[in-house]
Amino acid sequence: MAKIFNKQNVFLLLLIGMVLMAKLIPFDQSYNQYFNLSAFIDWGIAAIFLLYGLKLNLKEVVKDISNWKLHVLIQTGTFILFPLLVLIFYPLVKGSEYYDIWISIFFLAALPSTVSSSVVMVSIAKGNVTSAIFNASISGLIGIVMTPLLMSFFLTSGSGSGDHGEVLQQLLMKVLLPIILGGLLNPVFKKWVTKYASIISEFDRLIILLIVYESFSTAFIENVFSSVPPVIFLILAFSVVFLFFAVYNILKFISKKMGFNAQDTITVTFCGSKKSLVHGSLFLLVLNIPEDQKVLFLLPVMVYHSFQLFYVSWLASRIAQRSEGEKSVVSLDENQIN
Repeated sequence: MAKIFNKQNVFLLLLIGMVLMAKLIPFDQSYNQYFNLSAFIDWGIAAIFLLYGLKLNLKEVVKDISNWKLHVLIQTGTFILFPLLVLIFYPLVKGSEYYDIWISIFFLAALPSTVSSSVVMVSIAKGNVTSAIFNASISGLIGIVMTPLLMSFFLTSGSGSGDHGEVLQQLLMKVLLPIILGGLLNPVFKKWVTKYASIISEFDRLIILLIVYESFSTAFIENVFSSVPPVIFLILAFSVVFLFFAVYNILKFISKKMGFNAQDTITVTFCGSKKSLVHGSLFLLVLNIPEDQKVLFLLPVMVYHSFQLFYVSWLASRIAQRSEGEKSVVSLDENQIN
């Protein structure tokens, strides 16, 4: 647990470091003649999804399909409950100065679940790990369609996704084709992917860090933060934390009503309440969000990602300790009976 938490903690510190570096040494477009950062990130995005396809375990996926009620609830939480909770406030912000804040939070709500931390946290809390792997994996695939679809209702030609053909091309070249190619090559490179899994995960993090650095560099060069005052940041932070607890508790309530056991309830609440910084960073580019709005869209995702890592890590440990305590009590009672 300590190693996992420390690793996540270090990554969060690196994210903060990228923001600071973007402030002190922003990456100007003129630097592309020495190193084309944008092109490197584009290739990195395609590589991430290629590796994602290589890591898919189709046998495990097929085996766990029978637990369909759990899967449906998790994906409903991710792609329906999240957006609906944000959509409730749309009539209040439509046409107002708070619309940009709202759509940045809706972008967070439209994202798929994260893969690695969902599985790790479920494992720590002694939940249903197989179902966690299945849902974390399938969420990314569903998100390829659902995230752009949900955003298309609110993004206009002036704010991002006017050319749907170009967006489709970006999704095809950077996301879908690499995943399909990775899936086809899975039998050939499965051992290689397993052997270098830790290096692959670090590459994912590197691309995220570079995306954050590039986005914030542009923001600082163009003084974008002047449009995101402290009060806006506080509104974003409060909104995403509220969103987390609302989704978590609603899914927990529904799980109990559906009669799920403790392991499945843990999986539903942990996987269904997660949002992916990886996909958030990638879709930020795929959806052609304007440069002057990228930071505003990225802030809720970064705040949510940071909060879910710290809070859910603590929560998973607490659930695991409580589970161990209950086992100890049961074991003691059995010994007394014997």
